[in-house]
Amino acid sequence: QVQLVESGGGSVQPGGSLKLSCAASEITFVTYTMAWYRQAPGKERELVASITRGGNTNYADSVKGRFTISRDNAEKTLYLQMNSLRPEDTAVYYCNAAWPALGNNYWGQGTQVTVSS
Repeated sequence: QVQLVESGGGSVQPGGSLKLSCAASEITFVTYTMAWYRQAPGKERELVASITRGGNTNYADSVKGRFTISRDNAEKTLYLQMNSLRPEDTAVYYCNAAWPALGNNYWGQGTQVTVSS
């Protein structure tokens, strides 16, 4: 059974940093496009950043220059380095693994990030 387990969330003041991790198991990690999504209270889930099997990255305009997505295929782990955090970054952050050609799409349970003074 595929598992995606996020960690690294927490509370931080504006301008601070956090690094999220997503450990994957029972999945051929290297073949999947991996992504981070987030969902704030009362809002729809939105894409934050994605990284393909080849290492190509894509970011939401709101996080460009502040967040960095990366992956360690040997360790089957996805990362999101978040710098210069803002109150509007407050949300539950979800890890996603997708292989559209096979119709595979998996989600983690989410980790809370709160940015507040």
